[in-house]
Amino acid sequence: MAEASNANVGSGCEEKRHEGSSPESVPPGTTISRVKLLDTMVDTFLQKLVAAGSYQRFTDCYKRFYQLQPEMTQRIYDKFVAQLQTSIREEISDIKEEGNLEAVLNALDKIVEEGKVRKEPAWRPSGTPEKDLHSVMAPYFLQQRDTLRRHVQKQEAENQQLADAVLAGRRQVEELQLQVQARQQAWQALHREQRELVAVLREPE
Repeated sequence: MAEASNANVGSGCEEKRHEGSSPESVPPGTTISRVKLLDTMVDTFLQKLVAAGSYQRFTDCYKRFYQLQPEMTQRIYDKFVAQLQTSIREEISDIKEEGNLEAVLNALDKIVEEGKVRKEPAWRPSGTPEKDLHSVMAPYFLQQRDTLRRHVQKQEAENQQLADAVLAGRRQVEELQLQVQARQQAWQALHREQRELVAVLREPE
């Protein structure tokens, strides 16, 4: 009975393999969307995964349980394979949604199709990637260099103005300090003269 179940599983895998082999039936020259190619790759991966973890290998791992309960072993294996396929498909669907892969792949297909009908030269007219990249990027970098130079010159001019303002402020502070010292010395001299005058006035005649 187990052998018959194993044969049923094998035939089921064969049917799935034929169902998932749609790209082989596409006529030559027909363009297949990248979304369908991704789905086909997933189907092929799942088929190979199931083939690698065949029922025979599963029973070899659980030989004693298989000898006691062959029908239960078959049901467990079928449920395990189904849940594994569902889990993998859900994970891939989440990845496709998070990365917006379908929109990106469709946009890429559109770009490729538009490129087929374009008659003007491609972006790389010379055919040398390094040369074409240099011809496009060099003017941009030169423009950026000139912009940075202007910013640097402007900043240097502003810094020079600030430095001059600081020096002028220091000179004013030094002049004020000198004026304060001069006034303080004059006040001290006047105070001494006042005390001397008071002392002279107090002397007896």
